[in-house]
Amino acid sequence: MTRRFEGRVAVVFGAGSVGPGWGNGKAAAVQYARDGATVAAVDIVLDAAYETVGIIRGEGGAAEGWRCDVTKREEIRAVVDAVVAKWGRIDVLHNNVGLPAMGTTETLTEAEWDLAMDVNLKSVFLTCQAVIPHMVKQGKGAIVNISSIAAVRYTGYPYPAYYASKAGLNHLTASIALEYAKKGIRANAIMPGMMHTPHIEKAIVGQYASEAEMIEKRNALCPTGRMGTGWDIARAAAFLASDEAEYITGQVLAVDGGISIRC
Repeated sequence: MTRRFEGRVAVVFGAGSVGPGWGNGKAAAVQYARDGATVAAVDIVLDAAYETVGIIRGEGGAAEGWRCDVTKREEIRAVVDAVVAKWGRIDVLHNNVGLPAMGTTETLTEAEWDLAMDVNLKSVFLTCQAVIPHMVKQGKGAIVNISSIAAVRYTGYPYPAYYASKAGLNHLTASIALEYAKKGIRANAIMPGMMHTPHIEKAIVGQYASEAEMIEKRNALCPTGRMGTGWDIARAAAFLASDEAEYITGQVLAVDGGISIRC
């Protein structure tokens, strides 16, 4: 275990889990803490944030939990202001919140499209807008946005709003990286592939005849023969947010067992 974030504060939006087990955001929050960060665990479900906080504290780390709807500018700003008031800085901004919005181009409603764009894309703009001024004052900061391989390829699922919003997130990440490169702020994105997290039990299982079929078919799609886990994303995020990656910015890292490069 390293202490590469000793003395630093990481804010994780989407730090809870939608069910038992380790989601990407929950694992990332715990990984940052294990690497020495003080963690602000933020989630729309406060009890989910508190569960993550409890794990971190149980391991001897420091964390506090906040509730926030990331589609609401005022709620984001309230959390960011509270974190800065409590700890004086924000060194890592980790954006994990997202939803799939299942539905074809014919069946998806305008409201469902708008919600997907608000949650998957606009929320990152809003969190960055709230946090970046503090990073500018510090002269340093790292942003990690969780995208998806759906940003760059068709995955077989009927969710056009998800494809579009994640593609937009990749380009937003690049634009932020270039805009703030000379101010010491780095921004990178991670594209998870087929992951086995609590999220798929809620959002994806309905696309299959059973949970067992879903797991079997998703594993079979992966060149490695298995889906990834929240910890695969967490470890990649911790690297990108650390000084070990100080010359890496504006990049999109596929953490997908090779699926995005397979024809």
